[in-house]
Amino acid sequence: MKLKIGDPAPQFNATATDGGPIKLSDYFGKKLVLYFYPMDDTPGCTKQACSLRDHYQEIQDKDASILGVSTQDVATHQRFTEKYNLPFPLVADTDGAVSRAYGAIGGGGGGLVGTAINLFGVANRITFLIDESGHIAHIIDHPDTAHHAEEILKLL
Repeated sequence: MKLKIGDPAPQFNATATDGGPIKLSDYFGKKLVLYFYPMDDTPGCTKQACSLRDHYQEIQDKDASILGVSTQDVATHQRFTEKYNLPFPLVADTDGAVSRAYGAIGGGGGGLVGTAINLFGVANRITFLIDESGHIAHIIDHPDTAHHAEEILKLL
């Protein structure tokens, strides 16, 4: 089932960049930018993360937090975070449970990239803006990686 605006955001328990637990309910009472991306340290994913990093304070000023999610492990996320000085946590969704709950795995489409996404359990690029009560406020299906923060700021 595809999530839509107004739906309750699926709850999750996962592991963050620092190796500690992280869950959706940690963010209740604040807006949350929950973005799914395919892989750390690739050109598009790096542009997206750096866009969010560069506008992090502006997003925080709108009373919003950021969480990035991919199916890679904590060590990979730590290297990516350190290399690009990311100020927000990344979720190590190694079993794909969070990505599946949000519909970010599967449905990768046809062609070589779509087939690889489906076969290897790589998350699709999609962003959910979750409101203070834990409901989906906006969905960005095809983020502009280089200007993703600007897209988000227009919606917050």
